[in-house]
Amino acid sequence: MPPHPTTPLATPEPHGFIYLGFQADQAPKGPHYRATPRRRQQALHLIEAAQSLERWPSIASVRVFRTHLVPPLPGAPRHDLAMLLRTATVKDLAEVRNVAEVKALGGTEVLVGTNAARIGNTEADEESIFLLNHFTVAGDANPVEVWRGLTDWYTSKIHVDNSTALRSVDAHSPFALVNYVRLPANPPSFLVNQLLRPSFHRVIRAALKEHQMRALPGFYRMIH
Repeated sequence: MPPHPTTPLATPEPHGFIYLGFQADQAPKGPHYRATPRRRQQALHLIEAAQSLERWPSIASVRVFRTHLVPPLPGAPRHDLAMLLRTATVKDLAEVRNVAEVKALGGTEVLVGTNAARIGNTEADEESIFLLNHFTVAGDANPVEVWRGLTDWYTSKIHVDNSTALRSVDAHSPFALVNYVRLPANPPSFLVNQLLRPSFHRVIRAALKEHQMRALPGFYRMIH
């Protein structure tokens, strides 16, 4: 296993989480997403829907994101927009997940889960760029324990001061864990700052390989 973390963890959020992806336009050939008319129209529709859903007592908040950049990795989600619903409690997940108004949005379930572990406050600055890092697990590793073992490297080397680890509650999601992070820099700088460090390959990539996990990052801007 990765080394035991020393980074102090915050109390996990008591909410359930529903992460939906939306395809408004054809996926770009490259990593960058432009604000096409179709994407703008879908974004306005999702913002309007979010404002309505936030009035429900079973929903604590609804965040809407537009995709900014997705590295060209096989299996990475390529949706144009995303929605992250927080249910008031974990028990509200089933109701909100299956209600007609949410299904009518036409989103694809990327993950339905809970906040298994947390560092800091990911939404402290809503003007930042956010990372949603999607993890697959081929073996029997506990992805939350692997995440815990990697937190010290990210906080000390890359100066990440927040992380909200969302763990899937069932087998419907292709991802066992999605890490929701507010970036300390723009995506290219964030990626290069990792890749040029020998310790990234020695610590992070080695741990993911050992536990048969893949990380598929996407970068997003919050628009609601």
